[in-house]
Amino acid sequence: MTEEHHSTEQQLIDNRIEKMARFRERGDEPFKYRFERTCSIADARAAFEAAEAGSENPEQVTVAASVAGRMVALRGQGKVTFADLRDESGRIQVFFRSNELGDDAYERLKDLDIGDFLGMEGEVFRTRRGEVTVRAVTYTLLAKSLRPLPEKWHGLTDVETRYRQRYLDMVANPEVLETFRRRSRIIATLRHWLTARGFLEVETPMLHQIPGGATARPFVTHHNTFDRDFYLRIAPELHLKRLLVGGFEKVFEINRSFRNEGVDTLHNPEFTMMELYEAYQDYMGLMDETEEMLSHVAREVTGGTSFEYQGQTIDMARPWKRVSLFEAIREYAGIDLEPHQNDRNAAAELAEGIGCVIEDAMGYGKIVDEVMSDKVKPHLLQPTFLHDYPLEISPLAKKKRGAPNLTERFQLFVAGMEMGNAFSELNDPIDQRERFMDQVRQRERGDDEAQYLDEDYITALEVGMPPAAGLGVGIDRLTMLLTNQASIREVILFPQLRTVEARGAVTLPGGPEAAGGAETS
Repeated sequence: MTEEHHSTEQQLIDNRIEKMARFRERGDEPFKYRFERTCSIADARAAFEAAEAGSENPEQVTVAASVAGRMVALRGQGKVTFADLRDESGRIQVFFRSNELGDDAYERLKDLDIGDFLGMEGEVFRTRRGEVTVRAVTYTLLAKSLRPLPEKWHGLTDVETRYRQRYLDMVANPEVLETFRRRSRIIATLRHWLTARGFLEVETPMLHQIPGGATARPFVTHHNTFDRDFYLRIAPELHLKRLLVGGFEKVFEINRSFRNEGVDTLHNPEFTMMELYEAYQDYMGLMDETEEMLSHVAREVTGGTSFEYQGQTIDMARPWKRVSLFEAIREYAGIDLEPHQNDRNAAAELAEGIGCVIEDAMGYGKIVDEVMSDKVKPHLLQPTFLHDYPLEISPLAKKKRGAPNLTERFQLFVAGMEMGNAFSELNDPIDQRERFMDQVRQRERGDDEAQYLDEDYITALEVGMPPAAGLGVGIDRLTMLLTNQASIREVILFPQLRTVEARGAVTLPGGPEAAGGAETS
C-alpha cells in the first residue's frame, strides 16, 4: 500500500467515524442489538412475484416486508435515493423518498455509507423499469461500517488478500458464499448417507500421545499440566479401529487432521477427512460402497453424475474403472516394476529411466508410489480405483490373499487427484507389530514420515478386532471437484498462508493500529 493510498484510506475511515459520532449525538446507537425481520430478501422477492402472478392488476401489487442486510450500493437523485441491499439470500433495490421518510430521516441518509447494515420496513413493488424494489417507510442503521469495501465494490481480485481476509472476499465476491454452501451440502449428504446405513458418528481425540494412522510428519505441541509433548492427529484411524475392538461395527468421523507437510494447490496443513470403518467387510466390498456413496453425493449436490471440472467433463455414474497399481504403471508409465519387488535398485533404475526423481532413502514401495504419482495419476481423469499396493507403504493393511508382498488396499482418483484411501484392515497383532517395527527402522534411517510403534493399539488388536475395511475421503478435494475449483484454498474458509508483515496500517479509535504487526491466516 502506497503512502498516498494509506492517507486516502485513513481519511475515508475518519469520515465514517465522524458520521458514526453524529448518529450517537442524535441518540441513535449505530450498533444495534436486534432487528425483527419478517423475511429474507429472497423470500420478500418471491412473495411479491407470487402475488403479482396471481393478480389481475399486477402493476398495482405491493407486499409489506421488513428486511435487513448490508448496503452495497447508494445513489441519490435529489429527493429520491436508491440503494442496493444484500443479505445471505440475495440482493434487492431499495427506494427512499423524502415525502415518505420525512425530511429529517431523509437528510440522515447522508451519514450512511456503502457497507453499512440497515434494517427497513416498507412495501415491495416493481418500478417502471421492471425492477423489484422495496419502498422504505422507515429505516434504521444496524451496524456502521468503518472501513470502505474493497475497490469500491467492484470486486476483490488479489488472491493473497482474498485468502487472508476471507470476510472481504465473501463481501466482494458473492459467488464465494455458494462454494461454501455447497461444501456444507456435501458434508450433510455424506453424513445422511452413512447414518441411513447404520454408521454411528463418533468423535476421537485430536491430541495424540503417539501419532499414527498415516505416514506423515506431525505437528508437536506441549501440555503444561502433564508436562509432556502431544501431537496433533494426522489421522483418526487407530482410535476408530479401537472402537471396532470395543464392539461398534460401523463408525465414521468427519474430522480435522493436521500434517506438517508442504503447501500447494492440493495440500493444506489443516484439512478435513471423512473416515469410516465397517466390521465384516473387505476392500472389494468397500469399493462398491464408495462408488454408491460418492456418486450419490455428486448427484445430490450438482444435480447429476456428470459435471464440468476445469474444462473437462467428469462422469461419476457407476461402475467406475478398477485397475491394479502395477497394471496402471505398465499402461501409463511404460515400465514393469512388479517383477522387481525384491530388487530395489533395479526398480530405481527403471523409474529414473522415465524421468522420475528417486532418492537414495526410498525403498521399493516408495519408488512405486513415486512412479504412480508422477506418471499415472495425471491420466486418471474419470473415477478410477487403483488397487493392490506394496506392503512397505501400507503398514496398516492386510496382505493380499495369494500375493503376500502386496496389500488389499485401494486409492480412488478423480480428475488426477487422490480422493480416497482404503484397506482391508490388518487385525493380526503379531503381523501389525512386525510392520510397526519395520516403520521404526525406516524412521531410524531418516524417514520422518514413518509411523511410530503404538503399544496400546497392539494391545487392542490382541483383545481381538473383527475383520473390517476402512476408508478415508478428503472432504476438501471432494469439494474442489464438486465446485469446480483448482485450488484447495478456494474451498477452505481460512487457509494457512505464509506470514507477512502488514503494510500501510490505518488507525481506528479505542485500540492499536488495526493492521499493525504481522498477520497470518
